[in-house]
Amino acid sequence: MAGLPNLSHSHDHEAERRDDPKNRKKAAIYSLVVSTILFTMKFAAYRITDSKAIMSDAYESIVNIFAASLALFVVIWASQPADKDHPYGHGKAEFFSAAFEGGLIMFAGFLIVFESAQSLLEGALVHRLDEGLVLVFIAALVNALLGRYLLKTGKAEHSQALIASGHHVLSDVYTSFGILIGLGLVYFTGVQALDPLLAILVGLHLSVTGFKLVKKSAGGLLDEEDESVIHTLCRLFHKNAMPGIIRIHYTRAIRAGARHHIDAHVVVPEFWDVEKAHHETDDFEKKVMNEFGASGEIMFHIDPCRRAYCKVCDYEPCPVRKHPFEKRIPFSPEELRSKEEPKEFRVQNRN
Repeated sequence: MAGLPNLSHSHDHEAERRDDPKNRKKAAIYSLVVSTILFTMKFAAYRITDSKAIMSDAYESIVNIFAASLALFVVIWASQPADKDHPYGHGKAEFFSAAFEGGLIMFAGFLIVFESAQSLLEGALVHRLDEGLVLVFIAALVNALLGRYLLKTGKAEHSQALIASGHHVLSDVYTSFGILIGLGLVYFTGVQALDPLLAILVGLHLSVTGFKLVKKSAGGLLDEEDESVIHTLCRLFHKNAMPGIIRIHYTRAIRAGARHHIDAHVVVPEFWDVEKAHHETDDFEKKVMNEFGASGEIMFHIDPCRRAYCKVCDYEPCPVRKHPFEKRIPFSPEELRSKEEPKEFRVQNRN
């Protein structure tokens, strides 16, 4: 019986799971509006108190405004469908947004450290802390609600730009509460040097946060492997495997915004013709992508089976079987990543 020729097959599941950009746009608009309001409140608190720590919090809010503006633009741009010039869509623009936001955070951190060190040397004084702290406290609570909303929406909509903004806003919340504690100590102890020292710590914290954002975004732009995606595919491949989908290896996944592009080699019975292989792998792909949780496509490269697969293949009736079926073996991340078939299946030939 003729062996099955190698072929590649993919199916775009845009129709089955079409992303709605409206939620991402709405979240980006909320982020911009709220960030602008919070900056006004924090700047007012800084003017009232002349506190370098509160100044550092206000600087970070300026970064939030720039980042939210860019995120809004990028979310709109990234939601555009694939075209002739961008066959994989525009989703990777979100990684640029996250990287730019990380760079802004790092710059703000360095600026805060510089100005606070200068203030520490000059011995600046703070005043009217009670009024300023009330404004910072209110701003922190609003920021906490915004950060949780952005993270929830970003994860639900698979938006790296919104997720990065959410993490940034929540780091701003931690910063604000740290400032509240530190300035509370200044208020009760009268030790003025605590204010610029606290601001320096805030600046260093922001610099580290910004660096982590840039590093993660660079990984997305360079198609760094996402461990969670591989583990999800392991689970879904095993759960949805049907007779004839024997083993899968050399799996690679890249992400462009909310969409995932997955390549994999799937082993099927050697006596299947092209039409049969296309139909069966198409059904398998639909089941996997319907549970994957995001839109995308799988490009399957189809390999014919070997006799060594008989013990893990439950396809019946099989005219070329040499060994009875024993059991299906769960997929492992190592097998999915491997460019070659596992040794136990590779050592034997077809005959």
